[in-house]
Amino acid sequence: VVISQAAWAVSILRVVGALYLLYLAYGAFTKAIRPPNLEKVELIHRKKSKHFFVGYLLQVTNPKAISFWIAIASIGAVDGATLPIVIAFFIGAFFISFVCHGTWALALSLEGVRRGYFAIRRWVEATLGCLFTFFAFNLATAESS
Repeated sequence: VVISQAAWAVSILRVVGALYLLYLAYGAFTKAIRPPNLEKVELIHRKKSKHFFVGYLLQVTNPKAISFWIAIASIGAVDGATLPIVIAFFIGAFFISFVCHGTWALALSLEGVRRGYFAIRRWVEATLGCLFTFFAFNLATAESS
């Protein structure tokens, strides 16, 4: 409500967002220039349900994920939606998130994928640094509407 009614709040949010993107760009460029040393770690052996629970807690307490789903809910929210519609939204959101994150986890755990990423990670980080810088510039110089 404050952001929609106060132009100064939007300006502050844009500056903070641009600074955060520059911070991300700095981190990406740093990793591109001096990639961290990656070593295999010993796996923690525990029940599959424990791994699931830890991963689930990590995801549901992630502020970016929370903000994303709040944004999706605000777009999809319909005044007077019936209980079945709300339930369908939550089940669909959970299913989409579960399938997407599960797919990423499985794909990125494959040895070939990890080796492939290791070979190109400097280029990936440099590209991300350029993109973050570009987005920061665009956010900082965008005209308010």
